[in-house]
Amino acid sequence: MMLLLDTHVLVWLAEGNKRLGSVALAEIDRALAAGQLAVASISFWEVAMLVEKGRLEFTIELDVWRRDLLQNGLQEISLSGAAAISAGQLHNFHGDPADRMIVSTALENSAILVTADKKILNWERLQQKIDACR
Repeated sequence: MMLLLDTHVLVWLAEGNKRLGSVALAEIDRALAAGQLAVASISFWEVAMLVEKGRLEFTIELDVWRRDLLQNGLQEISLSGAAAISAGQLHNFHGDPADRMIVSTALENSAILVTADKKILNWERLQQKIDACR
């Protein structure tokens, strides 16, 4: 089954951040080995925005970082029109557009979402999820 990383989980994984829990890391490693580890394309936009705002620093160009991730087995899932519509119609979900698109991408692809975002983890409609801190 496909595992979809939330943006902060992708960043944590890339930087070796200790906030990423052992259970989540084991699932990520398993998915990568099986060719089933993915990220929504909107996550690369979100990372670029964080770098632009000075909230995140990278020592390499973002396009090089992205290419390296993809060459090492990470899959990129583009936002489909159906997922975009779904993102706009998520009931009882908070307003962050990137989170909406990531969640709708997970739902559309029947993927398990790995996130530490409590608002997402507590949203009842998303059944397939892993707490990134576990």
